[in-house]
Amino acid sequence: MRFAVLTDIHANREAFEAVLADVTAHGVDRIAILGDIVGYGADPEWCCDRASALVAEGAVCIRGNHDNAAAGASEAMSSLAKRALDWTSRRLSAGQKAFLGGLPMATEAEGLLFVHASASQPEAWSYVTSDTKAAPSFRACKARVILCGHVHVPLLASCDIGGVVREQVFKPGLPIPMLASRRWLAVVGSVGQPRDGVAQAAWALVDTVSQELTFRRTPYDVAGAAAKVRAAGLPEELAVRLMVGR
Repeated sequence: MRFAVLTDIHANREAFEAVLADVTAHGVDRIAILGDIVGYGADPEWCCDRASALVAEGAVCIRGNHDNAAAGASEAMSSLAKRALDWTSRRLSAGQKAFLGGLPMATEAEGLLFVHASASQPEAWSYVTSDTKAAPSFRACKARVILCGHVHVPLLASCDIGGVVREQVFKPGLPIPMLASRRWLAVVGSVGQPRDGVAQAAWALVDTVSQELTFRRTPYDVAGAAAKVRAAGLPEELAVRLMVGR
């Protein structure tokens, strides 16, 4: 089965639409959304409704910390994130908040574990930023492939039979063989607010038959998304972040 793995959409309609068009062009079997559908961006209602429609069509969808907060939970956030969250919460309907709050924290399918942050304690929202930070996820589950987001920067790590975890080098667009002798963890990057210096939407393609993973980048209307952020009265920094991929 071919999975398109998307995460950290952050209410960026332009990026979400561009990635979904790219996904369709690649003929995937199923979509997995790893959380943070809302937060930061100017189109929380549209992105929430689109994600809900995808779930109705069979997509996997996981709850992120911004989704949890938008649904009413108390979450520790930066002042910038909190300002965006307050604006977002006023925009969402009760039904949209119920959808976000009802999403699972983790789901398994086809030997893949989908989670927003670390698999060790999904509710703690830990950032997986290195091989050291990936190690607890491997210890916490038996899944051969763990897919997560939250960090906004792509990362790939593997764990050998002895439990040694190493970060792996990869190139976007180039399929990576997930060798059977190892377990794998991929942080797939962010659709709606990448922070690795590339102002393009990030997602991943996972093939459970060929056992390959491909990190992908999709160009989108960055200027249009940034203009919407400004027009909504959201902090200027959120518009600048989109333009520079930071």
